[in-house]
Amino acid sequence: MPGAVTLLARDIKVAHSVFALPFALLGASLAAARQQTTPARLAGQFALVVACMVAARTWAMLVNRLADRRFDAANPRTARRAIASGAVSVRAGGLAAAVCAAVFLLCCAGFWLLDENIWPLALGAPVLAWIGAYSYAKRFTWASHIFLGGALAASPIAAAIAIDPATLRGPTVWWLSAFVLFWVAGFDIFYALQDRDVDRELRLHSAPARFGTRGALVVARVLHACAIAALAMAWRVDRKLGALFGVGVALAVALIVVEHVIVANASHAPSSGSDEPAPTLNMAFFTLNGVVSCVVGGSGIAEVFGVFD
Repeated sequence: MPGAVTLLARDIKVAHSVFALPFALLGASLAAARQQTTPARLAGQFALVVACMVAARTWAMLVNRLADRRFDAANPRTARRAIASGAVSVRAGGLAAAVCAAVFLLCCAGFWLLDENIWPLALGAPVLAWIGAYSYAKRFTWASHIFLGGALAASPIAAAIAIDPATLRGPTVWWLSAFVLFWVAGFDIFYALQDRDVDRELRLHSAPARFGTRGALVVARVLHACAIAALAMAWRVDRKLGALFGVGVALAVALIVVEHVIVANASHAPSSGSDEPAPTLNMAFFTLNGVVSCVVGGSGIAEVFGVFD
């Protein structure tokens, strides 16, 4: 089992947690700003948010590897994944996923013990079901990218509920969630470009498989335009998000534009023959989007807590 854990950890790429974690922490920060709390209690709340995020994402990725093992085995880019290749058994993968689900629910219960907040535990199982659903969406619809966006968009909402459910009475967290939904859906289309032909052969649905490369890029542009509008609205409606967050928004918009230029200038998006994206997609998919997440989340958290006041 230790060897299986190592292989699975390599597969699920924990570093990709950077896409959603800053937004979860920003949602938690907006909720915490409504409360009078001690630094120690706040640290405990944030530690539980991080633990929940890592456990939930790991669960979702393991569900994906289990659900897609037959498709992964037929795709040269993903054939060497641990479960698809047989290096890790389905049983071991299922056990690891069950452990992650249990850890997530245990951390949800921590909010009940710490703050007498039952909502994270009550909603824990539905959240796990929702974030695992993406793996099956691509069997039925090219809009599977939006399902993935919705899975990550739950992060600021869930974190706000965990700290103070009343935060959701205001619009800020909802606008941030909308940004995550459209932003993730758009850049997931970039990632899917490298599997366009394989998806068609396997009868899997994606924007590139359905519309071709040019059509998929148009869909991504529309989604990212919606994302930018949602982020601008989050800045506009919340007085706690001031000039620093505005700079973060402007930088995020610039990075998204650069991302589109990079992908549009690539003549094609070939598979690298490994589970890593082609170099152009690696820049557009991971590097730039990781910076977008950290810039928006970090500037927002700094504004909420008045770090530079």
